[in-house]
Amino acid sequence: MQEPNAVANLKLTRKNQRAARFWPRLGNRMLQYRYMYLLALPGVLYFIIFKFVPMWGLLIAFKDYNPFSGFWGSPWVGGKHFTELFSDNYFYVMLRNTFGINLIGLVFMFPLPIVLALMLNEVRHETFKRINQSVVYLPHFLSWVVVASMTFFILSTDVGIINKLITGSGRESVAFLTNPNYFWAMITAQNMWKEAGWGTIIFLAAMAGVDPQRYEAAVVDGASRWRQIWHITIPAIRPTIIILLILRLGHMVDVGFEQILLMQNPLVLSVSEVFDTYAYTHGILKGQISAGVTVGMFKGVVGLVLVMASNYVVKKMGQEGIY
Repeated sequence: MQEPNAVANLKLTRKNQRAARFWPRLGNRMLQYRYMYLLALPGVLYFIIFKFVPMWGLLIAFKDYNPFSGFWGSPWVGGKHFTELFSDNYFYVMLRNTFGINLIGLVFMFPLPIVLALMLNEVRHETFKRINQSVVYLPHFLSWVVVASMTFFILSTDVGIINKLITGSGRESVAFLTNPNYFWAMITAQNMWKEAGWGTIIFLAAMAGVDPQRYEAAVVDGASRWRQIWHITIPAIRPTIIILLILRLGHMVDVGFEQILLMQNPLVLSVSEVFDTYAYTHGILKGQISAGVTVGMFKGVVGLVLVMASNYVVKKMGQEGIY
């Protein structure tokens, strides 16, 4: 009986010794790199104040929250709001719509900035390259109100340019904005036009870090531009692609709230109702704040699970994940 106790005491002593060495070493390192820590301080404070501190508000999901009673005066209801969310008739419709829109965006939207960055990287005329970069960046700075208005003037039945051309050729106009079959494609097209150029920034930065001597050696070996892209450029940006893909999978239950709300109408509600609009309708318009927080918490948990699962798969494939 004494030997296990002796071993446990020895392990505890070693643990205490490691802890006693850790804190002075950490202090010395922070003092040595104090300017770097000082530079990172604003970002750390931002996450603490605006990300971690407000997390106590998630407890509202387990309360029947009433603004007049306050947080502490509102009664605890346990998992009542989660039960109501999962039993809602629209839950599976929202789940289908959210994942459907995101899956289409993952297939068509995610590779587009990579392809666009590869094309821009191959442009040799610097002035022309900068002009093109500026042009493809510009849509990112437009608000979704402007993008929705442009979509209306292009696709609407009455004043839409596309329908003007269709009716001008003797055919009937197409109800692009009110036909549920076109909604997901329209949302994806808007995202591609607005965000594809902005998404090239990270990939262009990764390409800028490739050693030019590798391209020179490839030219000496007779490699064409396609071969250089396939064997040098793409492998160089592969870690960046993997990290961004993992982070993108973590947002599979997030759909642009402003975009969906602006493009939504009663005729396409069956394909446009998502968790974000549900939280807005119940949490803001109907005053059911606990229901809105419940949706947000559900989205956060699903996103965390997807990130951890995708990171695990990537690690198993021999690639570097995000942690």
